[in-house]
Parts: sequence; structure tokens; C-alpha cells
Amino acid sequence: MITITQAPPYLTVQDSGRRHARTFGVPRGGAMDLFALEALNSIVGNPPDAGALEWALSGGSLKFTTDGAFAIGGARARALLDGRDVPPFTTTYAAAGDELEIQQIVGGRFLYLAFAGGIDVVPVLGSRSTYLPGHFGGFEGRTVARGDSLPLGNRPPSIPAAGFSCPAELLPAYTSSVVRVTPGTHADMFDDSAWRIFTETNFLVAHASDRTGYKLNGHPLSHDIGSLPSDPGCQGAIQIPSEGTPIVLMADAPTVGGYPKIAVVSKTDMPILAQRSPGESVRFELITIEQSQRALKRRASDQKTIRSLGAASA
Repeated sequence: MITITQAPPYLTVQDSGRRHARTFGVPRGGAMDLFALEALNSIVGNPPDAGALEWALSGGSLKFTTDGAFAIGGARARALLDGRDVPPFTTTYAAAGDELEIQQIVGGRFLYLAFAGGIDVVPVLGSRSTYLPGHFGGFEGRTVARGDSLPLGNRPPSIPAAGFSCPAELLPAYTSSVVRVTPGTHADMFDDSAWRIFTETNFLVAHASDRTGYKLNGHPLSHDIGSLPSDPGCQGAIQIPSEGTPIVLMADAPTVGGYPKIAVVSKTDMPILAQRSPGESVRFELITIEQSQRALKRRASDQKTIRSLGAASA
């Protein structure tokens, strides 16, 4: 078990999300940076979709009430375990009574903390993820607060050795501003001028961005498409409202919408976009669906390599 001794403004339990709830109008949700969640779980011997903490906005601390292993990653952070530096994407062991202090997030947006055994809250609709708009899932359907104690699952049968670290070349290019996209449902409704703006200019992540969607400031994409009948949406879909400002649907976005969708972010690059903070730039690169599929297969191979290397170090 772990106990939160100082909570940041945003702290929730997340896993890989609700894969079979969209027919009920429930978004998939789950970790904004799915790569980080899955990799960190492998680094502590968990299944890739085990529950973990998604941490943002500021520092804080927690205490271990039992011995265990953990790993942090995603956003870059200064972290200490009883005064010792905690490196990212590395298996670290803690003893009962040790305190983990997240001093500051210095880059990126969402930090993940995975613990051997996973955060063992009750699943809702097949997931331990918190869906704050619906007040369900995770820890009592809310953000985790100071004084909350979170149960951990059974110790995995095999945990990588202390100091096992994910090779840097297997991580996403988190510092890159380039995000690859494929044509969206309504791609043909946008003229050449709109596409030039979309692919040849930089956009800035707006402060009005959250787990529902990232609004992007920049040169507007003018169009006269107007409103469309609502149709299905997905994580990564890029909608263009009438004022021409792109909105990228993120983990907690609605399952349907009526804005025209010019493109969809490649699933491989969703972690890169998720970790862009307000004020940081984004540039879109158009690729084919086949290229996106190949990139996703390489990313899956990277995750498999992390699991294999971790198991070999146990």
C-alpha cells in the first residue's frame, strides 16, 4: 500500500482504458501517454495495462507502507526516494517507510508512477481508469488527495532487478514537435489552402486544453463546411470548428461530434502530443494509413523488447 502525503492538484489512477464501453457512450479514457504507462508497468513486472498513477501540474510526495518496486516516467521530473535521485524508466526498490518526493515536473505534462502489483482499485466497466466527468472509476471516481491510501495488487512473480533501465532508443521522441497524422473522415472537404496551413505552419497548445481535448492556437483553417450530423469520434481525431482552430480529441473526449475532422493523429505519436505543455508548438506531418500501421507495429515491438529485457534482468 502507498499513502499520499502531499498531493499535486491533479492525481488520478489510470490504466489502458475502457476498450469495450464506447457503445454505451463512454470514452476509452485511460492514460494520456499510453506508451509510458505500458513501459513502466513492464519495468516493474506488471501486465502492460495495470493501474498506475497519472500525476500532473506540480510536485508532491507519497510514502510506502510496504516494501516494493516502482518506476516513474513520461514527463521529466526531479524525484527523490529518501534523498536519492530516482532516474526515469528504471526499476527502483523502496522499503516500508520510504518517502518518494516528486520535487518538480521539469518537462512534459503527465508523469506516471507504476508500482509492482499495480494500483488495485475496483474495476468499473472493465477498467481501473478514473473518468472524472462521470465521477466513476479509479479511486472513488475522483482525484487522489492527501491522506489517501491506495492498495497495491499481489507482487508479480518476476520483477526486473533494481537499476534495470529502458534503453533510450526505445522511447518516443518526447522532445519533438512533429506529430504524424493520417487523413480524417472529412479530409476531402478541406481545400489546398487549408491543407497547406495545417501541414506547413506551427500551432501552439492552448491553455484551454485538458484530457478531453487539446485546442491549438495558430493560423485558422478557413472553411465553409458548417455543421455536420454527429458521427463517431476517436482519440486523436482533429476537429475544425467554424472559427478554424483545431481541436485534437484526447483520452476523455466524447464518442461522437459534429465538427469536420481533417485528420487523425497516428496512435504512435499520441504520447508525444499528450506530453506537449500549453504554449509548446506542434507541427503536423501527413502520412498514409499504411505508414501509420508500420509505425505502430514498430512501437509494439519496442514494448515487447522492454518486457523481454526486463524479464531477462529479473
